[in-house]
Amino acid sequence: MVPLAQGLAAESTILRRVGRKPPDEEEQNEATFRRLETLGYRVGQGLVERFSRDRPRFIDTLDAIKFLCKDMWTIVFRKQIDNLKTNHRGVYVLTDNAFRPFARMSMSSRTEAILGAQSFLWFPGGFIRGALASMGINATVQAETSELPGATFQIKIVTERD
Repeated sequence: MVPLAQGLAAESTILRRVGRKPPDEEEQNEATFRRLETLGYRVGQGLVERFSRDRPRFIDTLDAIKFLCKDMWTIVFRKQIDNLKTNHRGVYVLTDNAFRPFARMSMSSRTEAILGAQSFLWFPGGFIRGALASMGINATVQAETSELPGATFQIKIVTERD
């Protein structure tokens, strides 16, 4: 993960863990998460533009998602997505059972670990959204974790209404 994004996510987790409440903690967290997501979006756009330059244009959304899971995820996280599921109606679920930013994360309790891990999901969520936007696909991304070190990303393709 990009060092700046990792630092922002870690800073947010540390503030929450030590119980320090800076002024307007909720606003500060939202600003940090927005910044992480925007950073991921820009990285996703840039990498797709660079690494899909010599490829033919993607015919359908599934091909673009497969490119994201195999090639782009390997560039950023040094491994492929473990599982890709779709309902063939514009919803895709990407599962990474050993998400690298969570690999060395440990907390005193499982609940604390999952809460601390949530801030590390904003960058990859933005990365997915930016990569898809660069390929001409407008989507929303929801990232969650229920068991460390796994992460699940749900992608919903936004269709334009006439």
